[in-house]
Amino acid sequence: MDTEFLRKCIKKIEVQNIENADVEVINRSPLKMMGKGRQGAVFQFTDDICVKVFGNEEDCEREHYALSLGKDSNLFPKVHAKGPLYIAMDIVKGIDVREYLQSQPLTKELSIKLIEMLIIFKEIGFERIDHHKRQIYIQGDGNLKVIDVARTVWRDRVYPYPRKLLTSLGEEYKSMFLTHVEELAPELYEEWKHYIQMEEISREIYQRTLSQYKGKELKKQSQKLLTKNNDSSYVSSLEGLVHKVFKEEWVKTMLAIGYNPDDVMNKIDEYWDRRELGHENEVEPKWKYEPRRQIDIGKLYGSKSWGKDKGKQEEKDRYDKKYYREVQDKKDNNKQQESKWNKVMFSEKGRRKRRY
Repeated sequence: MDTEFLRKCIKKIEVQNIENADVEVINRSPLKMMGKGRQGAVFQFTDDICVKVFGNEEDCEREHYALSLGKDSNLFPKVHAKGPLYIAMDIVKGIDVREYLQSQPLTKELSIKLIEMLIIFKEIGFERIDHHKRQIYIQGDGNLKVIDVARTVWRDRVYPYPRKLLTSLGEEYKSMFLTHVEELAPELYEEWKHYIQMEEISREIYQRTLSQYKGKELKKQSQKLLTKNNDSSYVSSLEGLVHKVFKEEWVKTMLAIGYNPDDVMNKIDEYWDRRELGHENEVEPKWKYEPRRQIDIGKLYGSKSWGKDKGKQEEKDRYDKKYYREVQDKKDNNKQQESKWNKVMFSEKGRRKRRY
């Protein structure tokens, strides 16, 4: 094996781990990628040897350690070279159990081989006595070989039964495999059955605990939606509720007796806008809708010839100036009010303040 050429190829391959996903690979080497997973990518080096390049050194050390534990068993591929981020090993040929079961039944003979595989895992010192069906290959002679064994070692907590294998088989083949185990190894079956029941009970306990926690948490959080009598938000909320109900019922009444509800709604909106500005007690000036007052000056001064008298003429002029000044003051005051209303009515802040 040309290890020098292998190292040159490895330098041109970049593998990056992605959380909860397969690795990302940049391959500038002449080697062809055969596949990739969560820990690394596999490249074909020769017809019989592949090289697995890892995203980090820990996963590489894990897998190399697991393979070294099983070096005397025919269950694992033979290692040819190892670096900080790569392992060169035999290519595992054959068909994986996942593909096999798509066209073939789970026979008792295959179940026996799966049990023997788990026994070897236990004997060589694996912490996790389990494996996924897609990582188990059936060889041409019927024997099994496994790949991706990095996660079988350096484990703190594991399931005490082959949960991953059983789950990956699917409900039908899981039941069939357990039937074979019950027939071939009754004590082992009873133990696995016990752990499966304990898992179901543990899951039920968790769900009940979670539902109780959610209930308490919801009860606590829902306090934020409450309005109390001594709280200003209560008064505001109650006032808004009364206004809303009044407006809706008033519109229904206007429709029932034949009035135009839009005119009524506009009047209601106008009133509440004036209320928000603090002008609810003011009466809208009507000078612009009224004709000029006709003043009977003769009646005012008790004489029809008042205009011919210069003094009375001057007094009349002063009266007219006072009248026009009052009218102009009312016009100016009305314009100021209209300007304030328009700023509130048509501004973004005003639209947010409107209740309806």
